[in-house]
This record gives sequence, C-alpha cells and structure tokens, in this order.
Amino acid sequence: MALNELRAVATFVKAAELGSLRQAAAAQAITPQAASQALVQLERHLGVRLFHRTTRSLSLTEEGVQFLEAAQPGLATLQRALHGARRGREEIAGPLRIVAARSIMLEVLWPVLEEYCRRYPQVEPDIHMDDRVGNWVEDRVDVGFRAGPPPEGGVISRRLLPLQLIVCASPAYIAQHGAPKTIDELAHHRCSGFRHAGTGKAMPWEFKVGEEVVGRPIASSFLTNDVDLEARAVVAGQAVGQLIGVTAAPLVRAGLLVPLLTQHVTEHLGLHVYYGSRNAQPARARAFIDLAVERLVGNTRFFLEPHELKLAKPKARRTRPAAK
Repeated sequence: MALNELRAVATFVKAAELGSLRQAAAAQAITPQAASQALVQLERHLGVRLFHRTTRSLSLTEEGVQFLEAAQPGLATLQRALHGARRGREEIAGPLRIVAARSIMLEVLWPVLEEYCRRYPQVEPDIHMDDRVGNWVEDRVDVGFRAGPPPEGGVISRRLLPLQLIVCASPAYIAQHGAPKTIDELAHHRCSGFRHAGTGKAMPWEFKVGEEVVGRPIASSFLTNDVDLEARAVVAGQAVGQLIGVTAAPLVRAGLLVPLLTQHVTEHLGLHVYYGSRNAQPARARAFIDLAVERLVGNTRFFLEPHELKLAKPKARRTRPAAK
C-alpha cells in the first residue's frame, strides 16, 4: 500500500468514526480540502462511493460500511506498528551493534562504552571486534570505528583522533644496544613487526620525511599480529617497535618507553567513527556517537603532543671504561 493510500484510508476511518470530514481533517492536522481530496481519490481508486454526504451530513453507504469493517482492524494494527517504530527510534533502549578493532575497543572505546551503559541501562550493546570494515548494511552495524584511513562504502565518517606511528624502545634496550639516530640505522637493530591480516606479511613502517609519508620494509626480529603483544615485547626490551600513539603514549608517560626518530612521527592515519544516515538513526546510536565525539575528539591521552616528542631524548649506551 502506498503512503498516500494509507493516509486516504486513515482519513476515511476517522471521518466515519467522528461523523464529520472537517473534524477528521482537524484530528489528522490537515486541511478540510486535503481530507476531501483524499476521500475522493480513495473512492475513485475503489470504484465505489463510501459516503452519502451533503454540506451538513455524512453517512456511510452500504459499501462504506463493509469497507470500514474490513479496514479498521488492519489500520489499527498498522498504526500501532508505525507508532512502535517511531518510539523505538526515539527511545534510548534496545540493541546497539558496534564494530571496532580489538585494541581500539579495549584502550580507547571501553571508557566511553562503560559511561554510556551507566547512562542508558536499557541499551543492549552487541560488540563485534574486527579490524576490517565489512558491509555495514549486511552486518547490521549501528556504529563502527576504524583505525587507519577513512572508511568507504556509502557511510558517513568522522575523524576522532590522530593515530601517530611512533618508533619506541625501552630504556633497558637503549642502555644495552643504543638508539637509532636515522631510519637507515634501524637495519642494525632488533625490530618488531606487525603481521597484516590479509597478506600475512609484516607491514612496512611508515615515516614522515619532509612533507611526505614513506613506507619502508623493516626486518622483523619479533613478528606478531597482536598490538598488545608487540607492545609488551618492546617494553620488555626485546626489540625496537613502531607503535600507534594510542598504545605508546601512556607507556612513554609512564617512563616504560622512549620515543625515537621523533622528527619522523606520522599523523596521517586516524581513528574514525562511521555510521549510516544521521537522519534515520535510532536515538541509542546517536547518543553513543555524540558521547564518543565528546570524549575522544582532541583527547591528548591517546597521542603525544609536540612538546612531549621534543623532550624525548634517549640516553646514550653505556660503555665500559678502557682497561689501564
């Protein structure tokens, strides 16, 4: 049934219930002319006359009585369904499907989600941790988060945070092996690597060189596909690593890691939130997006500021005094 036909049926039923086309128009917040036109179009579509009407009276024809008896139950059911859908769109309750990478969810989004759940206990989060951006329609995603370039595929996205790529080493590693002063010197150090989920190969490290971002393959002495495990290896002094700022920043501030090659730190990647049409979103999704934007945009907890990078100076490697 087309929407204009539904309106016409609703106008007919309301006019039959109130005994007045003018009152039916007022009840539906339309003009009497629009109500009259809707009724005429419905009668023309059905090929029967539904009302006997004069300027002062309105009464159902035999066909009108039969049509009213058949239409009223179905119309009431449909109106309840429409009302329920509108209420579900505005109520902050019900299932909320969120997709995000594991490291981003645990490090960045969990505090936002925990606060959201306290605010809106009737929401039922359904969290899927995945590094890929799939088909958000088929996957029934309400809100997604992606680390990297902006997502594509007909979704709206907003950048929340820069994702710095920071070369780091532990103080113990630097004390024992020294610190690379150039990108080329990394070839003489034990380095960690992150395995790409699609290719299975170690991802190249990326550096800011002048105004460009360049990728360099770095031989891996410690290779993994888990961000947390790579960070643990670097903190333990097993390797020099290139970590994202979300992971590196708190470890640097705690004194567990030292940033290296800080002139080459990149910020071309970002953490993005993505979703479908803002106008068609349920209130529960809008509320979560708004809270994420409020808590994350510009939050320096998740990246190192320029003055922090400038202050980072690795200590020179200790050398034994020459024997006398």
